[in-house]
Amino acid sequence: MYQGIECKIYPNEKQRQLIHMTFGHTRFIWNEMLAMLNARYENNPDLQMLSYNALSSLIPQMKKEYPWLREVDSVAVQCSVKRLSETFVRFFKGYSKYPKFKSKKNTRQSYLSTIRGNNIRFNDNQRYIKLPKLGWIKCKSSVFHIENERIKSVTVKYTPSGDYYISLLVTSDNQAMPKTGNVVGVDLGVSDLAITSDGQKYQSQRLHLSYKKQLHYWEKRMARRRLQAKKNGVALVDAKNYQQAKRQVARIHQRIKNIRKDYIHKITTDMVKSYDVIVLEDLKTTNMMKNHQLARSIAGQSWRMFRTVLLQSFKSTIK
Repeated sequence: MYQGIECKIYPNEKQRQLIHMTFGHTRFIWNEMLAMLNARYENNPDLQMLSYNALSSLIPQMKKEYPWLREVDSVAVQCSVKRLSETFVRFFKGYSKYPKFKSKKNTRQSYLSTIRGNNIRFNDNQRYIKLPKLGWIKCKSSVFHIENERIKSVTVKYTPSGDYYISLLVTSDNQAMPKTGNVVGVDLGVSDLAITSDGQKYQSQRLHLSYKKQLHYWEKRMARRRLQAKKNGVALVDAKNYQQAKRQVARIHQRIKNIRKDYIHKITTDMVKSYDVIVLEDLKTTNMMKNHQLARSIAGQSWRMFRTVLLQSFKSTIK
């Protein structure tokens, strides 16, 4: 089976420039291909949708027309076209919406690259990872020891907090666990994140309350600096004080997300070890979110994340 592992990276200035250049080039190829497909459909709606192979065959010609496309990882450029093709396939099957043009103003950017030989690999102590075109980059070592031959692809991400992450797709063996013979039902709640039918309680963290003062402080400063920039006729992209406050707000949200994710991984792992069968109640969260008094608390519980991580944990084990 496949497993996604995320870790933080610390690129130097030259590597950061190349990462953002790759964001721009992969975004450009996506937008150019999408514009071409849109124009093709408008000219003749009866034409069959071009396959990935047909689209990828256009890349060499585009590189002749735009030589600067050769400056970045060629596999990342191909992957951008493949992602567009896959998005169209999902759209025609009714699984997703029609593809949209990508914007450089988006504070979240990413690109995908797949393994070619040993172009993606860790060093011996796993404190550095080699990525295509970027070379060796310092990274925060994962709790997992990742064997290089198991790596299939890497997604390089830039977050609104100004941090860089990689998400590795790796093959993994199912972990063997002893059978317990235990069956349990789980209720998801607000005061407690989860309560099992045998009385076990997993407390809610209420992180939105823990970080409320910090968020309020920086959100207030961000709003004030936004107004000041508009008053001075400065574009928000160029307003350094506003951008600083915006990054601080994003960092707090990222910290909350990381803490919540870590907590959910720990309690779901504990559940999978303790029970062979877990039955979850089916909650209509969309309707519950309409109650504005509960909406913030419900959003803070991350029920969907809990269900997703629990399901993944069960799939990765053998009992």
